Amino acid sequence: MQRIGGKWLIATAIALAGAIGATPGSAKDAASKADQETVQIGSFSGAFLAARVAEVDNDLDSAIEYYKRALSFDRDNLGLQQSVMLALISRGSFEEALPYAEKLKTVPEVERFSRLALAVSAIQKQDFGAAQNYLKLALESDLDRLITGLMTGWTMLGAGEAQEALEQVRTLEGPEWYTLFKGFHEGLIADRAGLTDEALKAYDETVKNAAAGGAAPDTYLRAVEAYARLLAREGRKDDALAVLDESEAFASNRPSIVALRAEIEAGAEIAPMVASVRDGAAEVLYDMGSALNRGGGEAFVRLYLQYARALKPDLDGVLIQLGQVAEQQGHAEEAISFYEQVPETSPLKRIAELQLGLNLADLERADEAKEHLKALIDSDPNDMRAYLALGGVYASKEEYREAADLYDRALQRIDEPQRADWNLFYQRGIAYERLKEWDKAEPNFRKALELYPDQPQVLNYLGYSWVDMGINLEEGLDLIRKAVELRPNDGYIVDSLGWAHYRMGRYEEAVTELERAVSLKPDDPVLNDHLGDAYWRAGRKLEATFQWAHARDLKPDADVLVEVERKLAEGLPPETAPLKEEQKAEIPPIMLPDVPAPKAVAEPQSATYTVRPGQSLWSIAADELGNGERFREILELNPGLRGNPGNIRPGQELVLPPG
Repeated sequence: MQRIGGKWLIATAIALAGAIGATPGSAKDAASKADQETVQIGSFSGAFLAARVAEVDNDLDSAIEYYKRALSFDRDNLGLQQSVMLALISRGSFEEALPYAEKLKTVPEVERFSRLALAVSAIQKQDFGAAQNYLKLALESDLDRLITGLMTGWTMLGAGEAQEALEQVRTLEGPEWYTLFKGFHEGLIADRAGLTDEALKAYDETVKNAAAGGAAPDTYLRAVEAYARLLAREGRKDDALAVLDESEAFASNRPSIVALRAEIEAGAEIAPMVASVRDGAAEVLYDMGSALNRGGGEAFVRLYLQYARALKPDLDGVLIQLGQVAEQQGHAEEAISFYEQVPETSPLKRIAELQLGLNLADLERADEAKEHLKALIDSDPNDMRAYLALGGVYASKEEYREAADLYDRALQRIDEPQRADWNLFYQRGIAYERLKEWDKAEPNFRKALELYPDQPQVLNYLGYSWVDMGINLEEGLDLIRKAVELRPNDGYIVDSLGWAHYRMGRYEEAVTELERAVSLKPDDPVLNDHLGDAYWRAGRKLEATFQWAHARDLKPDADVLVEVERKLAEGLPPETAPLKEEQKAEIPPIMLPDVPAPKAVAEPQSATYTVRPGQSLWSIAADELGNGERFREILELNPGLRGNPGNIRPGQELVLPPG
């Protein structure tokens, strides 16, 4: 059913707009450190156990201290030295990690990280010969070979061997997905070496292969920027602007490209993307970190981004992505510290400020968050992202009147709403629905669907609201079914369908859907509570009691907990008459999307999508899933693309993840 918790509202307000690359993660309880203080650390086993607990909780400060304590009992333990080194690099304590890297440089299992750290240190000192030596590994994965090969090319340039550097990059052998990275860095190296014709050729070939960019969209778009910068410096202003315009089909309104276009149009002096060998090596590591940043691999992403940061501390993209990783790991304060470091002159500074405000709210510093986000609105009243962020904060504190008024202000600035504006109407509809002003809420949901007809969240919210109020029951059920069809793996939407059946007295159907919802979100206490209710009404009282007990053990919010404990003690009260299926409301008709009969499937199925001309994995993810970064999920669901993610063609059928 509808999820209206505060953090969920903040997340949907921003994430559904696709406005920012990541949504705020929940701030972890600070209990792990307190728990560890009870661990006996007067022994190797006690210190090691405490370190592992801290590491699992992403508490790097505590993990480092406990690993060091364990090392005091066993100073030659290579495994502990490795753990300390990786934790120090991940925390950004690069210099402190180097002595451990030196000790581990000949250990094959960890050399990919230890020797890389030593190579980065050598590049910092402009000792390019030493760096090349450190970049030779005994054991290499495809990723390691790409990183060391590209960085070796940069060190060759640093040693004055430009043609050898280009040959090193061109002849690097590996999977087809190497092509984008090789082409980009061939262009950057030639650009830095002053070999303009070779740089233009490499950039042009890279940018024309937009399909390959689907596997690493950040890298592709940085290649676009580098190409446009060189064209502008060569006096080819129109060509530079044309390259930027063409990139809009891949990803629109990228802040750095918007800013670069303005500079070129104004005739400003355009700097190259990479100003030194050190910057070029940092770019390699940034490209790898951003390409890996697909969710679930935060530890590796963080490592490569911190290597890049050691070479170029103010690289804005690195700081933004480190902030996102910190959010994903539940460290809002650390995320804020990264966002604060983004340079004032960076095109990404506003995104950093928006995320900073959301993280303040996540730390329960709502008043600070509101003032911060209000200031952002005042500084640019036409940026809808700031309204959505502040509205989400209001909603998280149940200040729905303030949220509704804010969205009114935002929509007054839009003359002709476009598809991208659907979320403003949706969020305003939620605010009015929470205020029990349905006559104002429903038109907003309808307008959101008019702008974005198959948006699953809107279908679900409107459909469930109808069912919950006892109006338009079958139409409401059809809307929810459509939402489930579009997002079969979204436990909350599946829960809406099950709960709608429950409200209509269709308990067996309710059980079927609610069991599926719980299988998708097993740790959600509300969904488990709903399933318990359905079991009870279906005559399965023992199972109902078990389900309610499980919901209680999942520590629900206080109001839910009271109801669950009452049901465990008393069961459900006698059944009242279910909602009638034909009950209608006196409201204008709505043009509903075509809704096929629900498929009888045992397991949730992902949706299929037919590729249209000119599309990339990035553009499909942006258009259909609301965020171009989700192209990686499409890649995971379509194994045939993994060796060649750019090889998509019009008419091809792809499996898409839940919207």
